[in-house]
Amino acid sequence: MQNDETVNRKYVFVCGLHRSGTSILGRNIGRLENCTGFDNMPDSLPGEGQFLQDVYPTGRKLGGPGRIGFDARARQTETSTLLRPEKVARLRASWHRHWDRKKPICVEKTPTNLLMTRFLQAAFPNSYFVVIRRHPVPVCLGTQRMRNARPTSLHRLFEHWLLCHDLFEEDKKYLKHVYELTYEDYIEDPGRYHQEIASFIGTDVPSTGMEEVKMAPSKKYFDRWGDLLANSPFKSYYRYVAMKYEPRFAAHGYSLTGFGPTRECLREVKRLSAAAGALYCRAADAYALIWRCWTWPALYLKQQAKAFLPEQIVKKIREARQRASSDKARPDMVSP
Repeated sequence: MQNDETVNRKYVFVCGLHRSGTSILGRNIGRLENCTGFDNMPDSLPGEGQFLQDVYPTGRKLGGPGRIGFDARARQTETSTLLRPEKVARLRASWHRHWDRKKPICVEKTPTNLLMTRFLQAAFPNSYFVVIRRHPVPVCLGTQRMRNARPTSLHRLFEHWLLCHDLFEEDKKYLKHVYELTYEDYIEDPGRYHQEIASFIGTDVPSTGMEEVKMAPSKKYFDRWGDLLANSPFKSYYRYVAMKYEPRFAAHGYSLTGFGPTRECLREVKRLSAAAGALYCRAADAYALIWRCWTWPALYLKQQAKAFLPEQIVKKIREARQRASSDKARPDMVSP
């Protein structure tokens, strides 16, 4: 087997939150000339490198869609302890088993890539990052409807979108090769962006074989958001959230307030006290927590508790369980 270290390879990492269009974008980049995505993956797994390795935790162990960024383990940089030579070699080997060794441009797509760009650049020299961003309304409302997403309040999903993209903005200045696009632009003219991405990574678009981009615009999500603002029994909560996050999303070029209710309705929110708004958010979080506890498997709850508890507490719990297990296994002593 040819050692991949001796080959002049490029590594293309597709980055973006769930529901941002990363899947079809990643597949089409893998169809460009001299590019290879993952082959021979189990049918039960999406085409994501996170499920082929054991060096860093998968998104499922970090909370799942709409929650991964809240786990400190999700963000990895060039200072990560995971960059020890033996771990890097194991990560590279686990992915190269599924890349076509005859093709010099290797493509990988995983949602957590958005928070791992600096780590991946350190582990894979000659890395290129293609980052796709989508309006927070369809991303967050769409995430709530994903089967593998744990129930999460809408304002927490908005917080997650902002956190992940803000962290990427911090990390971006350390990256050598970055190409950014939006979901809205991509579905409008995919051919243009395939050409630009091909040029960015130094290859060409084939005359045939590209997957047709049939993704629908985000209108249904915007219509639903407008209905929540105007007609929901909890419209005060949604209006409060819209006004609270509007300035922060505006910094990314997006708006939450151009839907549904009139300006007069939204002006009412300005008279709402911060305490009342915070109470709405706590109620939404409590509802989501109850629903999570009802639907989460016990093992998943255990994993999440372990992730968030301090290491010392986890260690003491482990030691207590080991002692209890030893006591149970010890035969009863019979007095003479």
